[in-house]
Amino acid sequence: MSVMAHLDVLQKKHDLLGKQIEQAYAHHASDMELHRLKKEKLRLKDEIQIFQFQLEDAA
Repeated sequence: MSVMAHLDVLQKKHDLLGKQIEQAYAHHASDMELHRLKKEKLRLKDEIQIFQFQLEDAA
């Protein structure tokens, strides 16, 4: 998988987690569940930034 394709997959997962977090708030999910979702979203954001820096360095 190319770096661009992997970056696209990560961004889609990040967006999906954002929607899941919104739904969790709407359905009064537990604090633990919200924390888990938010932590995963932040992890994906960090990974996305690493790939973006790699792309910038390659250019």
